[in-house]
Formats: sequence, C-alpha cells, structure tokens
Amino acid sequence: MTPPEESAPVAAPPTKPQDIVEAAGHPVGSGNMKPEYDPRLANEDLAPLRKQKWNWYNIFAFWMSDVHSVGGYVTAGSLFALGIAAWQVLVALVVGIVIVQVFVNLVAKPSQKTGVPYPVVNRAIFGIRGANIPAIIRGLIAIAWYGVQTFLAAESLNIIFLKFVPGSEALLEPSFLGLSALGWISYSILWVAQVALFWNGMEVIRRFIDWAGPAVYVVMILLAGYLVTQAGWENIDFNLSEPGSEPATFWGTIGLMAMAIGIVVSYFSGPMLNFGDFARYGKSFSQVKRGNFWGLPVNFLFFSLLTVITAAATVPVFGELIVDPIHTVQAIDTPFAILLGGLTFVTATVGINIVANFISPAFDFSNVAPHRISWRMGGMIAAVGSVFLMPWNWYSNSTAIHYSLGLLAALIGPLFGLLIAGYYVAAQQRIKTDEMFTMSDKGAYWYRKGYNPNAIKTLLWAGIPTIILAIFPKMFADMGLFDISWIGNFTWFIGCGLGYGFFVLFEKLDPRVPTFAGETEAISDGTLDGAAATAASEPAAVSAEIPVVADRP
Repeated sequence: MTPPEESAPVAAPPTKPQDIVEAAGHPVGSGNMKPEYDPRLANEDLAPLRKQKWNWYNIFAFWMSDVHSVGGYVTAGSLFALGIAAWQVLVALVVGIVIVQVFVNLVAKPSQKTGVPYPVVNRAIFGIRGANIPAIIRGLIAIAWYGVQTFLAAESLNIIFLKFVPGSEALLEPSFLGLSALGWISYSILWVAQVALFWNGMEVIRRFIDWAGPAVYVVMILLAGYLVTQAGWENIDFNLSEPGSEPATFWGTIGLMAMAIGIVVSYFSGPMLNFGDFARYGKSFSQVKRGNFWGLPVNFLFFSLLTVITAAATVPVFGELIVDPIHTVQAIDTPFAILLGGLTFVTATVGINIVANFISPAFDFSNVAPHRISWRMGGMIAAVGSVFLMPWNWYSNSTAIHYSLGLLAALIGPLFGLLIAGYYVAAQQRIKTDEMFTMSDKGAYWYRKGYNPNAIKTLLWAGIPTIILAIFPKMFADMGLFDISWIGNFTWFIGCGLGYGFFVLFEKLDPRVPTFAGETEAISDGTLDGAAATAASEPAAVSAEIPVVADRP
C-alpha cells in the first residue's frame, strides 16, 4: 500500500466517548464528521449538525436571557433619562430593536442553512485561515464581558451573604488583587456554577434559558407591582430627566432619539454578530425568525415598559431615581425581597453570560485549532482568561472600558457588514459546506494561502476609520478641545456600512468568493431548511452509531 501524498488531508479519526473532540452537548457522532474533513478544520462541535431541534420558543427564551440582565435594565432605564418624553423613548426603542431583529435574521440564515457556527461560516468569506481573524476578535470581546458579567452577578450574591450570613461583613475588609474576600467567594461560586452549566452542553443550556427568562419576568412584574402599590399610580412621573433641565428642541429631540436607537443596536451588537452559533440549532429558518420576532421587538418592549415603571416608582418611594435593580432591591431592605431579587438577578446575569459571552468564544477558539481545542476547552479558555483580566479593577473606570473594549467593539460593525455582503451579495447565498473543511490549496475557500485578500482589505479599510471614530472623539473631549463624542453611539452603523460597501466594491473589481453557478450537488443555496441541504447525498459518517438524518420541513 503506497503512502498518501503529503498534501492530502489526514482522515478524521473515529470518535469515542472519552475523546476531547466531542459534540457540544450532543451524543458522540451528532456532528457530521465526514472522512474527508481535515482534522485541522473540523471536530464534532464545528461540523454540520445532523439534527436541528430548537423551535421558536427556544430562540425566544434565548433572547429573554439576553435581555433580562442588570445591564439590560440599566441601559433601558437610562434611555428614559435622556431628556425626551417617555413615548419618544419607546418609539426609539421599538425602532432600534426592529433594526436588531432585521440584522439578526440576516446573520442567522447562513448558519441555520448549513448547520455550522459563526466562525465556520466566515471561512467562506475570509478564507479557511482568515476566518480566525473575526473569531479571535469576537472571542476576546466575549472574554472581557464574561468577567464583567460574572463580577456583576457576584455583587448580587454579596447582598444575599451580607443579609443572611452573620459575620460575612468582616470579609469585606481583607482583599486580594483588588477584590475583597467576600467578593472572591461570590465570584468563585458563580464561576464554578457557570462552568458546570456550560460543561453539560447546549441542550442543558437550552433548558436553563427556557426556564430562566420567564422566571426573571415573574420577579420583575412582582417588583414593579410592589413599588407601584407603595408609590400610588398617581404619584409616578414617567419624565425621568433631571429636574429643571431645559426641554429639547425639535432637532434636539430627533438627535436624542437617534442616540437611543444607536445605543440599543450597539448593546445587542455582540450576540447579534455571532447569533449563528444559536441559529444553527433551529429546526427551520422560519422557526428562527418567529423566535426572533417574539424575543426582540415584543419581549424588549414589554421589558422596557416594566423597567421604566419600576425606575419611575423608585422616585416617590425612595426619594431618588434608582436605575440599578440591585440597588432597588437593597433599598427595599426586606429579607424576602433581597433573597428573591438577589437570586433572580444572579440567574439573569448567568443567563446572559452563558448565551452571549461563553458560547461565542467556545466556538471561536475551537475554530482556531479544532483538532486540539474542543467546544468545552474553548469555553474554559474564556472562563480562565476572564479571571486574569480582573474586571473588578477596571469595570468602574469608564475611560479604561472605552479605550480597551471600545477598540475591539468598534470592529463588530465592519465584521457584520462583511459577513452580510459576503453571503448575500458575493456568494449569492450559495455555500458548499464541505469546502469549508478542507485545507487543500485547490479548495473553493483557499483563496490566497487560506486568506481572502478582499476580506482582509475590507477589514482594514472599514475597521481603521471606525476605530478612529470610536476612540479619538472622546479623547478630544477629555482634552477640552471639542466634543463630538456622541458619534460613538453610531460606530456600529458606520462600521457595518463601510464593511458592506468596501467588500461589495472589492468583490466587484476582483471577484474571489465563488457562487458555484450551475452546480446543485452539496450546495446550501438558502432554500432548504438547515443542514439537510447537503445531508441527502452524504456518505456514511465516521461515527457510524448514529445515521445521518435529513430533517426537511
């Protein structure tokens, strides 16, 4: 028997239950690992799914977990304090969240149709190797915010300890690396709890978010009802702007509403970019779109109404406006309220952390070296990295956040525009799924040494101006020169537009992304629901225990 040529890919080895490369929460063999897939590009976490089981409610619950957080509460509440009427804020919220819904549907389609996560889809646009660039950028952002959200949840847990555990107050004095002993205890408890939840896989995570989102709603309704009862409906004023502040002019109102829209879109920009990591599990694209409708405009509007009612009621009840739900629960100062509220906001924060900041880097880092890094190991890299970043030391420093995370976050818009232009315009919604798992220099997505030069140029041409707009206006304002820092609320739109426009232009001048015109075999063309687009003609899987299943609507 003659040895294979050096350029030939090494066949993916059969998987076993104890292998590090195992499906994300699925039985071994659920990822459709074909013999020809290069192990440097594929494991059972990244390979197309055999079976897509999530329905619209699972997507709806995902968005509930993403919206129902301390950060979401504070963001929504702060918009009502911009100095414009409450109805104008609500209009801005609806417009902003509908924009999010439209873009989420756009980014969901390629992953749902091919059954692969966000970083793998990018191989068709950036190239087999180039896809690691957006994956690493998104992964680093998620690590930083994973630490921040865990720290915020730990703050909620601290309140419970201080109220119910005698002597815990003494643990506030000793500190290590800037965090009190009590803080370390709470942070460690939540760190371990989140890792345990994540380690059990996507199906356990799905069941958790199915329960967590509605549970938070129940407590928020109870909190709003209690405060309204204490205040009296007639004593609640929904104008939350500073007393004595000048009413905004017509154009000033338009500007503030536009700012609110920009804030809403920017707030959701992270999970919006890698939503394909979740959309790939959807039974059909119509189920995903239905879940997005109920989870975004409907859910977010109701959540915002609850938030403004609760925040407005704190003024007559406590004599001051409180937009942080943790402080609201503290101010009530009854054991039941502190226990219920504290545990609820811990649950809410864990929910958003898992869906927005754990799963994303898990797939992103696994994409870098699939044969060495499984989905679970990728998540552990994020979890461990978040501790080394010590978020408690810089989260309260707005300047540090702006210049560190602001730089990376400014690239989310260009990456989004690039993906949309690549899939819908350049590729014309036609992807050859198997080609995303070969390192052959004859592969459709090899481009130039594994990189699509058009995508790299676009990221530079769109990313550099967006970073400049995200960083320098605030720097100039801090230096007392001139203040155009408001433009920071629109960097996502600017970056997205530049990313889309430049990539379309470069692909028109020098086409690189294949459309497979005239081909039908093994092509996901956006018309069939899910990974079944290519499953019908697939050979037997490496892990033969589970047959290939083609789910058709």
